[in-house]
Amino acid sequence: MTPGKGKAPLFEASVTSRVARPADFAYSVVSDLPRCHEWSAECTGGTWIRGEPGAIGSVFLGHNFRNADVVSWAPVVRGTWTTTAQVVAAEPARRFAWAMCTRDGRVQDSVWSYALRPAEGGTALTHHFRMGEPTEGIRGITAGMTDDERTRFFAEWHEKLRADMTATLDRLTTVIEGA
Repeated sequence: MTPGKGKAPLFEASVTSRVARPADFAYSVVSDLPRCHEWSAECTGGTWIRGEPGAIGSVFLGHNFRNADVVSWAPVVRGTWTTTAQVVAAEPARRFAWAMCTRDGRVQDSVWSYALRPAEGGTALTHHFRMGEPTEGIRGITAGMTDDERTRFFAEWHEKLRADMTATLDRLTTVIEGA
């Protein structure tokens, strides 16, 4: 199936780790998006710009950075840029999720989340990303690509996502357990 067509998501990845802290504590960390610079592979911080911080419907302005060598042949954003995201799930000690927004503020089918469940000695923490339909950014990146280039891009970007998510969850585990 072609990425972004039909029912299969364009991108979907999950990584799970066990943290030696209770789920309510872990949730208080993952839902504090301005702190994301402490664990994120790309987000260098940000600010709540609308709504009650961490509540469904609140909007976060994120500051990001990407190195030049990331999928270096593709026209992806490099250096610094900003994004906005809206909280779409806020269930203390269970799930926190936010969807990326378009430049004009519409929520896209691109959702990052953390799911938490009790586990022996603490909490099982799952970092998940799902993009159903292509975001405006992905449409821009792939607009001039051939089918073979798009296939290559989606494969390499998925590898990048998994690697970033794994690194993020490793750092997040350290932050949560060290607090």
